[in-house]
Order: sequence, then C-alpha cells, then structure tokens
Amino acid sequence: MSDPKITDDLIAAHGLNEQEYAEIIRLLNREPTFTELGIFSAMWNEHCSYKSSKKWLRTLPTTGPQVICGPGENAGVVDIGDGQAVVFKMESHNHPSYIEPYQGAATGVGGILRDVFTMGARPVAAMNSLSFGEPDHPRTRRLVNGVVEGIGGYGNCFGVPTVGGEVRFHAAYNGNCLVNAFAAGLADADKIFYSAASGVGMPVVYLGAKTGRDGVGGATMASAEFDDTIEEKRPTVQVGDPFTEKRLMEATLELMETGAVISIQDMGAAGLTCSAVEMGDKGDLGVRLNLDEVPVREENMTAYEMMLSESQERMLMVLRPEKEAEAKAVFEKWDLDFAIVGETIAEDRFVIMHQGECKADLPLRALSGSAPEYDRAWVETPPAAPLGEVPAVDPIEGLRALISSPNYASKHWVYEQYDCQVMADTVVKPGLGAGVIRVHGTDKLLAFTSDVTPRYVKANPRTGGAQAVAEAFRNLCAVGAKPLATTDNLNFGNPEKPEIMGQFVGAIQGIGAACSALDMPIVSGNVSLYNETDGTGILPTPTIGAVGLIDHADDLIAGLARDGHVALLLGETRGHLGQSALLAEMWDREEGDAPPVDLAAERRAGEFIRANRALIRACADLSDGGLALAAFEMAEAAGVGVSLDSDDTATLFGEDQGRYLIACNFDAAEALMVEAGKAGVTLETVGRFGGEAVSFGNASAPLAALSATYRNSFAQKVT
Repeated sequence: MSDPKITDDLIAAHGLNEQEYAEIIRLLNREPTFTELGIFSAMWNEHCSYKSSKKWLRTLPTTGPQVICGPGENAGVVDIGDGQAVVFKMESHNHPSYIEPYQGAATGVGGILRDVFTMGARPVAAMNSLSFGEPDHPRTRRLVNGVVEGIGGYGNCFGVPTVGGEVRFHAAYNGNCLVNAFAAGLADADKIFYSAASGVGMPVVYLGAKTGRDGVGGATMASAEFDDTIEEKRPTVQVGDPFTEKRLMEATLELMETGAVISIQDMGAAGLTCSAVEMGDKGDLGVRLNLDEVPVREENMTAYEMMLSESQERMLMVLRPEKEAEAKAVFEKWDLDFAIVGETIAEDRFVIMHQGECKADLPLRALSGSAPEYDRAWVETPPAAPLGEVPAVDPIEGLRALISSPNYASKHWVYEQYDCQVMADTVVKPGLGAGVIRVHGTDKLLAFTSDVTPRYVKANPRTGGAQAVAEAFRNLCAVGAKPLATTDNLNFGNPEKPEIMGQFVGAIQGIGAACSALDMPIVSGNVSLYNETDGTGILPTPTIGAVGLIDHADDLIAGLARDGHVALLLGETRGHLGQSALLAEMWDREEGDAPPVDLAAERRAGEFIRANRALIRACADLSDGGLALAAFEMAEAAGVGVSLDSDDTATLFGEDQGRYLIACNFDAAEALMVEAGKAGVTLETVGRFGGEAVSFGNASAPLAALSATYRNSFAQKVT
C-alpha cells in the first residue's frame, strides 16, 4: 500500500502548524515521508514535547538533599534512608478516559506503573485524582462507573494497593473529565535504572506484548481539543492487559538482576517512536530500527502504524550483547516477546527500515532537542471581585448541604472497588486522610496524598497553586509524616488563549514558591493541556501528589477520636468564605478570592504537629468545608458525636489555611497548649468529642442520621 500524499489537511490532522512543518522541511532539506510526518507529529505534540510549558517548568524547584533523580526520567527518585529509595510519578489519561472510560482509565494505571518499575522499583502504592462533570449531566454516570471500574480492574489484577485519591464534580468538566494516576515503588538507592543509551553497536531490544493498531495517534489526540467528532477518536484509545503487565514487571525486575540492562524505557505515549528517540537523545547516540523484527499481533501493519502504536505492556531496552541469551531466557520464561529490533549508532540519525525500504531517516536530536518551544502570550488573572454578603445559615443545614453533595459525601463507593490491602502493607486505608503503607521489612512508613482545589486556582492561580502544595503538606503532617517531595499533574485548557496560559503561569509560580518554602521539591510530573470541548475549558486543575516518610511506625498519627476527647484547633481562624465549599453547595456561588496561604505559618504548624505527635490521638487538616466538615468527618470515622462551641457561619465553614483539628485527652491538651506557646503557634479549644449527636452551638442533629446522608449520597447521585 502506497503512502498518502502529504497535503495541508494531512499536516493539520497530525497537529502540526505551518511554521512547524516549515521547520521540518528546513531540518530535512526535503519533504518528509508519511512515516516521518507521523514521527514528527508524535514527538512535537504538546503531550510529548511540553512545547508550551517547558519555559515555566524550568522555574520549579527540583533538587534537594533527598532527591536522587528529578524530572526528566520515567519517574522521580527520593532517598528514604537505609539504602532505599521511593520512586514515584503522576500522569494524566484524560482524553482517552472521556472517549472510552474503562480502557482509558485502566491504561492510565498501567502506564504509570510501568514508569515506576522501568526505574527498577517494585510498585507498592497507587492513587488517583478524578474530576467529572455535573452529577446530572448525561455522560457523568457512565464516566464515573467506567473510570472507577477501569482503575480497579487494572490495579486489582496487577496487585498494587490503591491507598488514596480524590473525586470532584463540576460543570467545567462536563465535556472533558480528568483522570490522573499516581504510582510509587520501592528500590535500592544504588540500583536505579535510567533511560540514556550508551555504547555504539549495542542491541536495541523490544520487550513485552505484541504491537497492534490500538492507540495509533494517541499522543497527538491527547494534545487537541475535543469537538463533535469525538467518537471518531475511539480507535486512538489503548487497550490494557494487567496480567501481561504483571508478567512484564516480574520479567523486567528479574532481568535487571542479571546485569544485562544498559538502559530501559517504557513505551508510553507515541510508543516505539518516543522510547527510541528519548533513549538515543539522552545518550547522545543515534538509533537504527528494523521493523521486520517487531512482534506484531495484526497483519500487514505499516511502518507508520508500528512507530505510532501505543499498544500497552511494552518496553524498549539497550542490552549488553554478551548477556543476550540470558536476557532472552528470562522473557521466554515469563511468556513474553523478546526481540532485537535495532542497534545504537554513532551518527545523529533515527533510521527506520521496513521490508527492505528506508521509511524514515531523521536527525534524532532534532526530534527532541529541536522540538518547538513556545513563549506563549499570557495575561495575569484579574483579582477576584470582593465577596458579597453571605447570609448566616443554620450550621446543621450547612453541614447537610456539604455531606449530601457528591463532592464531600463519603467516597467509599469508589475506594471499596479498589484493593487497598493487597501486599499486606497498608496501614491507613483510603478515606482517612493520607494513605500510609509499611516499607516492608522495616519500621518505616510512607504516606501518600493527592490534592488541589480548582476553584481556588481559577479565582487566584498563584494562591491556588500554593494552596495545593500546602494542603498536601498538611495531609502528610496530619499522619505524622515528614513531607519529602512532590509530583505534579498540571491540567489546563488551551494554552494558546492568553487567559488560560496566565492561569498556568500563575499556578506554576505558586507551586514553585510553596515547594521551596516547604522543602517539597518537584521530582516528576506531567502537563495536560487542551482540556477543552467546543472552546470551553476545564477549571485549572494542577494536581499535587506528595510523599512523606515516618521513620518509625510508633510515630504514626492514626488513632480515632474518643468519647471525652478535647477538640483543639491549631492555626488562626479568620472566617474566609470566598470560594468556599459552603458558598458553592448551598447557593451555587463561586465568588470572592481564594483564601490566602502563609507558607511560613504552614511550616510552623506542620512542624508543631510532627514534634508533638505523641500527645495527639487523632488529627485532620482543615480544607474544604472548614472546621465543621473536618469535625464531622473525624466524629463519623470514630462513631462518636462532637460538640463545637461556635455556631457562627464564618467560624465553622471558613476555609482559612494552615489549620489542623486535633483530638486528645485533657492532660495532653494542656501539654499541647504549653508547647504551642513555646512554638509561637495558635492553639485553642473549640469543643469536645462524645455523645451521639453533632452539635454546633445550640444547633444539633443525631450523628446516625447525618452519617447515613454522608455514606449514601455519592452512590445515589452519581452511580
């Protein structure tokens, strides 16, 4: 079959503009072949090249004494002592999940797991951050059910515990849901594997499952807005097989023990193209591939299809030639393909041969190093208008408005579909703040959280970006963990719109400031742009995944409030109701500025919690819903009532930052007051735990009735 003629329409269909195509001609000094056009399209799309975001990503703090490997590899690597490292990353699978919810979400999980074990780490924990449209939107139920089933289906079969995450609903996601997947693994700090090829004439080896036509053009599709042709994009969604991935992981980790691996790269977005180019570029080498040797599962596949397929459960490796037989035996044992498909070369070339013909001959480093980089025009988000009058509410009715909303109701319907106990090291399960696992065979624990409040980011991108990091910091401190580092998943609309690019820039500035102030460098991440449908963008959603370390299991804060415990509030309360959950859920109002973030105060409060954890029985950070929702959730988890002294709307539902709710006995409360005075932090008694009711001032309701609302509302409204 002959290649199609290169036309303006074909160029546009590959996501390349006139200037980019002109640059391709300049680099080659000729017109590209069809396969070459596809390769440039894959490498120069937004999803792979970060062409709109590179300028700003470089401003983020990425180093620290704990950082072994920062951004640029498959995942970030952080030292946790005793010769061990935690390897982690978060990535998006937004567009595929909207088109085909089950497979889109499932392969998102599969891809992030490969990023981790490609580095030589065994995955030990997963999380997800999900954003859907309005509960009554006609697509929402299908998306929620499909995405949750896909995440559970892949993760449960693979055998990794899902220990945390978040789920939100908003009209801005009606046409473009977000599925952000996180994975973390453990490795020996001196046995991390990287992707840079080295050595001329070294065999390039294809590992794992066979190549099919699924996912062809997936990376390009992920870099475009949606419109009414969305159903035509269904073939660009990959199909996953978790059992093959499990075998691939075991084979890969076993192979790494043989000393055969020079470099290794997951075949993710843009498949064979991106993995081969990145390995060559990082190693300052060229690559020659013979596609006749690529294992395929479909007949008559073209070079274009093989190079752009995003079939799952595949890896590319540069092998020590003397270890070929040993390496092949490992993969044959696990019933996986092992094929030498090319070699490294000294020249700066990416050569693709198929059926005796040269289908592509490109300057390799131009595919990566010469990818377009744009300094997009941007405008700063204007200051939010002052918040208008907020009427006083019956505090119990305010609480009911929150806990009956799918945004703040219990998410047990979701996380009970995920296996959180597989591997038998989960200590704190989903639904109780940060997830916590044991570092197997040690006394150490790792804590994980995922956080962002998109309405804050829309109102004030810089403050909202900082708040996402600060909330992640608080969630880790609330279980007694020292925050180590972060990964980000930056979900935004069309960066060619100056106001959207302004949201991105502001959020990056806030994230960078907070990561620096709180010693939580960004070690990995992902940018997902063009999350728009028919010109309508999502809320700016820069998700922050964070990891913390607890040196000894005895230092974990994971108890429950008990009858007679004092309720203490750490941090200053000013009653900030702008952009609050109460405003949104009771009156459908998204008004006012985001709550200010004092990073120095955040740090002091977090350090106070960690320094005094022996006195604290239970702890929760305050965020959406303020004191009222935090107190209710602590009480509901413990099955005990709570009585707060105040019935003031702003005091109960304000979302001032840097605050924690603590439960402890009376003697511990007195000791904490003394320590707070020494530390210069604000600590006050706000009520008591006990009884069978939730009371705010003189307003009261039975805990059992409120608990039923909290536990049943999510499934009733969105499943």
